[in-house]
Amino acid sequence: MKSLFLFFTVCMVTFFTSGSFAQDSLAKKHGFVGADVCGMCHKSEKAGKQFDIWKSSKHSTAYQTLLSDKANEIATKKGLKVPAAQAPECLKCHASGYDSDSTLIGKKYKVENGVQCETCHGAGADYKDIKIMKVKEDAIKNGLVLPADKEKFCVKCHNAESPSFVSFNCEEYWAKIKHTKPSEIK
Repeated sequence: MKSLFLFFTVCMVTFFTSGSFAQDSLAKKHGFVGADVCGMCHKSEKAGKQFDIWKSSKHSTAYQTLLSDKANEIATKKGLKVPAAQAPECLKCHASGYDSDSTLIGKKYKVENGVQCETCHGAGADYKDIKIMKVKEDAIKNGLVLPADKEKFCVKCHNAESPSFVSFNCEEYWAKIKHTKPSEIK
């Protein structure tokens, strides 16, 4: 009986510390600062103009699409009882940190900024400092996420669960938002 209990315990610890569950848990522990904070360092030429790339992408306006009549019509057809901009079913792919505890939301964070840096790279409150960002391993220890498999990561939102989904070619869409790593990260 003890060995069965030990086996079950090991399995549960492994499940809760690996894979996407661990990633989701990490995001819940770290605070969201918002794209404008990230942009302070990631808009220069040296940083690959990452902020500008995001700002000109559809990711930066993803939340705004939820405010449209079309989005509300889709939400109603899906049987949602609230407008699209308030529905977790919609927000999960259209906004960063929308469901985080208010104590984890920074002063400059705005849900209106849609799919922000922190959607893909993890909540940044604990890695935003330049001293931490200069050492990649330190940034990762403090919550920075660098998705290893772009396509697997992107299809969490870009998939047939979306009522407006047509198709998704990862390489084609990645080319539109691709941003180089900042030179400060070694």
